[in-house]
Amino acid sequence: MRLIGRSLQVFGLVVLPVSMVLQLQNTIGAGPMLLMMVFGAAAFYMGRILEGYGRS
Repeated sequence: MRLIGRSLQVFGLVVLPVSMVLQLQNTIGAGPMLLMMVFGAAAFYMGRILEGYGRS
């Protein structure tokens, strides 16, 4: 459980800058960038919750 939580946290931290870089390069628009950022933040938060369950 702890490994899955850590993996989700890392994934969430990688998605955020990738979405910003893609938007700055005009590869994606503002809407998909915001969607990716919300998805990354949600993945990070779910990872924090799962990591907490793994420590108990």
